[in-house]
Amino acid sequence: MLPASLQTQLNQSEPAQRLAALDAWLLEQADYHKLFDARMLAIKHRMGLPLSKPTSFDDVPDDKRAEFEAAYVAAARDVGHLLLKAGDLAGAHIYFHTIRETAPLFEAIEQLPLPTTYSPESEAFIRVAFQHGAHPARGVEAMLEVHGVCNTITSLDQQFGQLTTEMRAHCAAILVCRLHRDLLQNVRRDVAKRLPMSTNASTLRETIAGKEWLFADSAYHIDVSHLHSTVRFARSLQLGAPELALAQDLAIYGSQLAASLRYAGEPPFVDYYQAHEHYFQILQRGSTADCQADLAYFQQQLTSQDDDRDQVLCAYVLVDLLVRLKDLSAAVEVARKYLIQGDSEFRQPFAELCLDAKAYDTLAECAIEWDDPVTLTMALTAQSQQA
Repeated sequence: MLPASLQTQLNQSEPAQRLAALDAWLLEQADYHKLFDARMLAIKHRMGLPLSKPTSFDDVPDDKRAEFEAAYVAAARDVGHLLLKAGDLAGAHIYFHTIRETAPLFEAIEQLPLPTTYSPESEAFIRVAFQHGAHPARGVEAMLEVHGVCNTITSLDQQFGQLTTEMRAHCAAILVCRLHRDLLQNVRRDVAKRLPMSTNASTLRETIAGKEWLFADSAYHIDVSHLHSTVRFARSLQLGAPELALAQDLAIYGSQLAASLRYAGEPPFVDYYQAHEHYFQILQRGSTADCQADLAYFQQQLTSQDDDRDQVLCAYVLVDLLVRLKDLSAAVEVARKYLIQGDSEFRQPFAELCLDAKAYDTLAECAIEWDDPVTLTMALTAQSQQA
């Protein structure tokens, strides 16, 4: 029930005083959602607009729309910050999402302690950070602590395609570090049981080197489906990332598992772990000159495919690697030979690749083959700008 003092103020005050009294009372009560409504009511009163729908834009005329929108954004921002201060991430997300401001939520999540046990608060943290995309990497960290590796991989699989390239790399790095840590601990424990006097090697690959007996009788030390998925996610790691060495260790471990425990992938990752060893080696070395043998592996995978779809899959992987290595001329050559004929949707990315590589003649030739005067003009104009 409303206190008598507030009712007295609301009944006797002038409109501006009444609205100010309501604002102060709601702020004192920390009733921030109603506070937003009250502030929008005050804004509509000040602007001489209808009061029946305080937060609606429907009854705002065009000549007052910009002013109302600015006031709406300011009110939402204020209430969002109040909710963040109160620890209500889910409530704050409503307002910051509406006004498309992501930085306050990101910064708040960055500063909050990572939840480690299940609770309504930890679920809100994960939902806002990961599912709503306010800070996906921090959300992955929280999921690993609260729900474990299995559920985290499932959730990451569902959201991965919606993340930015940078955020995919961050999430992959977190998962690689966690799985590598768990696997290394398990392997060391197994080695210590069998060789009590042994000392711990510093890396996973050193720990398993020369110990084929670790894998005898289809033995394994981590859920093999988790290993398979984590290695796949690791393809999103950035060139030269320190986690690539850990990812390669995971692939080296996986390649020694019994055949029944090594799931095949799509070309060029049919020999799943061996292919990823080459892949991670390329990303670690970082230049075409330093990884010719590893690139040759993917080139051989490409040229050995009989199925057109499999050949396209291989070509996409090789082109992506070459682009990441900044060998754009080689990427253009592979893309022209294997991708642009079978995938018309690739023409625009191919045009961008050609422009980045300054392969203007190639793009012009392709534009003529496509009967595409716009792309031809683009190529010729870009070439003339470089002259």
